Amino acid sequence: MNIKKSILLRVRLSFLVVSLIAATIFYRIGTIQLVEGEKWRQMSEDINLQYRPVKATRGNIYSADGSLLATSLPFYRVAMDPSIGSGTTLKSGVDSLSIKLSRFYGDRSAASYKRMILDARNQGKKYLILNRKQIGYQEKLEMMTWPIFREGRMGGGVIFEKIDKRYRPFKNLAGRTVGFLNEDQYGVGLEYSFNEYLEGRNGEALFQKIAGGSWKPLHDAEDIKPTDGYDIVTTLDVNIQDVAESALLRQLMNKDAAYGAVIVMEVNTGHIKAIANLQKNKNGYGYGEYYNFAVAEQGLTEPGSTFKLLSMLALLEEGKINLQDSIDTGNGTYKFYDRFMRDARNGGYGKLTVREVFEKSSNVGISKMIHEHFGHQPHRFMEYIKNVKLDQPLGFQLKGEGVPYFKKPEENDWYGTTLPWMSIGYELKVTPLQTLAFYNAIANGGKLVKPIIVKEISRGNVVEKRFQPETIKRKIASEKTINQLQRLLKGVVDRGTARNIKNETYSIAGKTGTAQKLENGRYTQKYFTSFAGYFPADQPKYSAIIVIDSPKGFNAYGGDISAPVFREIADKIYAQDMAVQENQRTDNKQPEVDLETFPYIRAGNVEELRMICNSMGISNHYSGNETWVQSTVSNKAIHWVSNAVEAPTVPDVTGMTLRDAIYILENKGLRVQYSGRGRVASQSLSKGSAFRKDQVIKLTLS
Repeated sequence: MNIKKSILLRVRLSFLVVSLIAATIFYRIGTIQLVEGEKWRQMSEDINLQYRPVKATRGNIYSADGSLLATSLPFYRVAMDPSIGSGTTLKSGVDSLSIKLSRFYGDRSAASYKRMILDARNQGKKYLILNRKQIGYQEKLEMMTWPIFREGRMGGGVIFEKIDKRYRPFKNLAGRTVGFLNEDQYGVGLEYSFNEYLEGRNGEALFQKIAGGSWKPLHDAEDIKPTDGYDIVTTLDVNIQDVAESALLRQLMNKDAAYGAVIVMEVNTGHIKAIANLQKNKNGYGYGEYYNFAVAEQGLTEPGSTFKLLSMLALLEEGKINLQDSIDTGNGTYKFYDRFMRDARNGGYGKLTVREVFEKSSNVGISKMIHEHFGHQPHRFMEYIKNVKLDQPLGFQLKGEGVPYFKKPEENDWYGTTLPWMSIGYELKVTPLQTLAFYNAIANGGKLVKPIIVKEISRGNVVEKRFQPETIKRKIASEKTINQLQRLLKGVVDRGTARNIKNETYSIAGKTGTAQKLENGRYTQKYFTSFAGYFPADQPKYSAIIVIDSPKGFNAYGGDISAPVFREIADKIYAQDMAVQENQRTDNKQPEVDLETFPYIRAGNVEELRMICNSMGISNHYSGNETWVQSTVSNKAIHWVSNAVEAPTVPDVTGMTLRDAIYILENKGLRVQYSGRGRVASQSLSKGSAFRKDQVIKLTLS
């Protein structure tokens, strides 16, 4: 009996506990609903409300003449708040609106759109995306005239969510230069390099999170409006850019090359007028812009013979050579320690003047001179590289500029062969932009200017920042050396490795370059070809460099591959630029005598030479009494110096007419044999050497 009472008592206690718990739960629910309901509803609303960033409209990118290269166009996603607006407005307009939506988007029937809108209203939804397709501004204006939508946001509930998209009116023109910026704030080109100006300042607005994870914008008095980005004005010329890209693409396709790059720059200002970079697509068909070979580290290569201009600058500044000196290049092969230096021409060039060494791009001739004058003091040669700033970045406005590479004499990888090979553009790396800046300085009378691609940052009509032409170094060499280098570059086109691009309308000056490609530590039969120069040569306005990598076929040299691209670009710029044509016409009326190459009449009978100079109005001076003289140039005047030699040694007849040379040599007792036409370019017996009576001396005329 006691056991039964105990069990019954426990059951009653358990029932009492359960009843108390249930009563507590019902009490708590009632309290939350009736007493604390407002508090929890506010908390729920707060959790679903959030201030979120509102993107600023990105600034525009313009060419030099104001053409749009990149801009942000507004696109819209259409949504609505079905709870807004009277029932009468909705009832009278929903059929017409549904028909228009169905016809515009074409993705569902009018009945489906009507059912979607009415269901959302009946369910109390405050945000309904009608279609995720984005529409343009003109389409938005059209929609704003539709039933219900014409009542606006507050009257009809329509929501046009603005989404800015980057648009390029010229499509892929200068694509890599204009560049891009992705969602992670990484990119290339102008978009990336000037992002701090272009992006503007984002605003902030109140949004409400709704079902499905979407955020509905709400109007709030505390919204912060975004500040649009600055516009940037570049130095690019869309016409020159188009010409450069077209000419480069045509040659790349003709030669099935790996990639190519072009830069066109204004000589006086350093303004970049065009940058083109084209690389073969991965599938092997067609070309696209993927890397900035012209400026960035991907373009760091051994330049080859275009670097010989620096070697000539160093030699001429040292004052130990002149352009009429003779260099024996032999059979085109010369041994430095355990390596052989070779010329491109089989059998070599034999004896050449210094001028001809450069014009014919003799590797043997350049490397022998550099080794002779700098081999015992390579630091001296490196000082000339530093002086023209080839060993350091230019501080270009685009991020990612390549850093030049040069060996140093004090380091372990400097060998006896390093200097000879460096003198012709090997065992070093520079970008095309750095090479062009150096050539541009020669065109600019020795003034090294900093290349710039952005000249102005503005918002509306207010200029925030202006980039003026900047001089890096006022004079990279003496005036005499600069004049000599200018004439050497003109000679390359007139008589040397780029004579195939010579024309009668305007003059070109420049240098070809061909470098074997280094792959896996070995030089291959693939070539990096280039041409750097400027035009018109007499009054330079534009400088340019063309590089083409791994062209296929025969004659894969800079003169055959890259120089014709330069000529095509120059021709079209010349045809478009009336100022250049006018300057050229003025130059043609008063031609300037080339005093350095004047030694086509550089030796002979003093009375005849003085008569010729006087008739041409060329200042010339002579204080001696010798009959036979040679010319030297100083301060834009010719000075005649004696050509007499002690008997019985061989006289120097280079530069003379054949008639004068035969007269002198045969009077000395030598027998003359000759080949070619023109004046004496070289002689088989060296000046001052001993000879036997009736010994044969061979003259080469050109």
